[in-house]
Amino acid sequence: MRPWALLLLLLGALPPGGAAAPARNVLLLLADDGGFESGAYNNSAIHTPNLDALARRGLLFQNAFTSVSSCSPSRASILTGLPQHQNGMYGLHQDVHHFNSFDGVRSLPQLLSHAGVRTGIIGKKHVGPGAVYPFDFAYTEENSSVLQVGRNITRIKELVRRFLQSQDERPFFLYVAFHDPHRCGHSQPQYGPFCEKFGNGQSGMGWIPDWKPQIYQPEQVQVPPFVPDTPAAREDLAAQYTTIGRMDQGIGLVLQELRHAGFLNSTLVIYTSDNGIPFPGGRTNLYRSGTAQPLLLSSPEHPRRWGQVSPAFASLLDLTPTILDWFSIPYPAYSIFGKRRVQLTGKSLLPALESEQPWATAFLSQSQHEVTMYYPMRAVQHHQYRLVHNLHYRMPFPIDQDLYVSPTFQDLLGRTRAGQPTHWNRSLQQYYYRPRWELFDCSQDPAESHNLAPEPRYAGVLQLLRAQLLRWQWDTGDPWVCAPDAVLEEKLSPQCQPLHNEL
Repeated sequence: MRPWALLLLLLGALPPGGAAAPARNVLLLLADDGGFESGAYNNSAIHTPNLDALARRGLLFQNAFTSVSSCSPSRASILTGLPQHQNGMYGLHQDVHHFNSFDGVRSLPQLLSHAGVRTGIIGKKHVGPGAVYPFDFAYTEENSSVLQVGRNITRIKELVRRFLQSQDERPFFLYVAFHDPHRCGHSQPQYGPFCEKFGNGQSGMGWIPDWKPQIYQPEQVQVPPFVPDTPAAREDLAAQYTTIGRMDQGIGLVLQELRHAGFLNSTLVIYTSDNGIPFPGGRTNLYRSGTAQPLLLSSPEHPRRWGQVSPAFASLLDLTPTILDWFSIPYPAYSIFGKRRVQLTGKSLLPALESEQPWATAFLSQSQHEVTMYYPMRAVQHHQYRLVHNLHYRMPFPIDQDLYVSPTFQDLLGRTRAGQPTHWNRSLQQYYYRPRWELFDCSQDPAESHNLAPEPRYAGVLQLLRAQLLRWQWDTGDPWVCAPDAVLEEKLSPQCQPLHNEL
C-alpha cells in the first residue's frame, strides 16, 4: 500500500474521540440492459419490492444517463470515469469483437486496491484487459458460467456471503453485476427471449431455490413510448418483466447478506444499469430513450435525503469520482498517451446527498457495439435540449444480433415489408437513415420525434450545444473530434484539417 493511502485510511478510521469507526464501504449493483421497470420509477405494472425499498432508503435521480449505450463500453466507462473514446473500449469485449481499454488506463479497481480497499466482482465483467481491471475477489464469465453468476440469484447470494465472511479490516468495494434482464434469444434461446425460463423449475430449465418467478401477461405491461405497441412487443416486455423480478429478488438477497454481516450501516449502495433496454430506440442509441438510466444512491450517512427525488443531471461517468470521494482517495496525475494529462470530466455525486444540485448537462459518446456496427455518435443534453451528432449519417444505422432475432424486431420487419401499421413513432426507414444533427426539446417532445436542428429559431440553441460538445471532445482527447469532414493533425494548425468531402 502507498504511504499516503495508508495515512488516509488511518485518519478516516479515527473519529474525534479516537475510537475506531466502521470502515466506509461501497456496494455497486448493476442491471444488464435495465430500464425504468420498477415501482420506484412509477411503473405500477411490475412488482419490484426490493428496488422500491432501496429507493425509500436513498436518493432517486430522475435525469441519470449512461455515457454510451453499449455493454462493454459502458462498463469500462463506469469503472474508469472516462468516456469510451478516452479509455479505448470502443465496442464489445468478448469473442470476435475483442475491444479492450488502453493498457495505460488506471481503473477504479486499480486505484482502490492501491489505496488499501478490498475489491470484489460477482457477475458479468465484460471488460478487459485483466491487468487494467483487477479484482481481489472475482466470480465472472471469465471463470464461471455467466448464467450462474449473473442470473442464479441463489449462487449470487452465496458468493456475496463468501465475500463478506472473508472480509478483513480493509474497507471494501463490491460490484454485483447482474446478467438480468439482458436478452438471450441469440445466445441461449432454449430459456426464452430474456432467459425468463432459466431456473424456473420446469423440465430442462434448472431450479433457482431462492427465486419465486412472477409471470406477467402482455396486456399488463407498460409499453415505453419509443417501443412499438404490438402484441409481439408486449410479449417481449412481459418476459423482460419476469427477469427484472428475478434481479429484484436477487438485490433483496444481496442487501440481506449485507445486513446480516453488519455492513449495511457503513456501506454506500448504488443501483443503476449499463445502457438502454434492448428494444428499437433503446440500447445502441444516443437518444434519451437509449441512454436514460435508473440511479439510486443509498447512503447510511445521509438519511435526510432518503425517499427524495432529484432532478439534477447525473452521468455514469460520475460513479468513479463518487466512489473515490467516498473513500477520500484522490485521482492520480497520469497520461495514457504522450503528455496529455488524463482528467475526469465527471463529478462526485456526494454533494447531492447533502442538498439539491444545479447540474443540468450530460455528455455522451459511442463508436461501436458489435465489431460490425461502426456508427460513431456524440451527444450532449443541456437542460431540456438534446443534440445528437451522427458522424456517419449517410450510412444506415446498424442493428445488433440480439435485437435482430427478438420477437419485437422481427415483427417490426414483417409489418414494414407487408406495408402494415407498425404502431411505432417512426418508420424503419427513418430509424435507419438519420440526419447529421438531431436536436430535440425533451420537455415538449419526450418521444424525440421532431428534429429542431434545421429550424432557424433554434439556431442559437444548436450553436451553444455544438460548442459545448466540441469543447468536451477536445477535453477528453476524442480521436473523432474532427470527423467526419476533417482529419485530426495535432502537429498542424488548425488541428482539424479539412477533407473537402462535401459534408
